[in-house]
Amino acid sequence: MTAVGEKAPDFTLSDHLGRKVSLAQFRGKKHVMLLFYPLDFTPT
Repeated sequence: MTAVGEKAPDFTLSDHLGRKVSLAQFRGKKHVMLLFYPLDFTPT
């Protein structure tokens, strides 16, 4: 778990079009907001 203010480790995920996107692509260029959105109608 990362602490508040700590840099996030690099990771790669697929975007909504299936393209690979890594956090490193945005480092030093933009602000990045990470959002967790569980699927609709799930107990999470």
